[in-house]
Amino acid sequence: MAIIITEECINCGACEPECPNNAIYEAGMEWAIADGNEVEGTFLLANGSEVDVHEKFKPVSDEVYYIVPDKCTECVGFHEEPQCAAVCPVDCCVPDPDHVEDEATLLDRKTRLHL
Repeated sequence: MAIIITEECINCGACEPECPNNAIYEAGMEWAIADGNEVEGTFLLANGSEVDVHEKFKPVSDEVYYIVPDKCTECVGFHEEPQCAAVCPVDCCVPDPDHVEDEATLLDRKTRLHL
């Protein structure tokens, strides 16, 4: 399951540098799979579509920091717990019930993001 940042976010930015996948973005910023990593070519998204890793996508939120579900691994393979949740001063980084995934899926995503 991916992590989501709720509307209670105070936009402090503590979570962003903690993400090993560079999946956290400031409100209103466009995102791409290739942001912050060395992956090249195409990437298979969870919805089954294949995208160029440099393609820019619209922000998930224009109000608060947000996490791109297709880049989030809940820190599986890196840490014991999601680091965004561990450092959030207002506890607004929570499991996203709309993106439930098993550990094997999260580890596969980690592998594909970190060549």
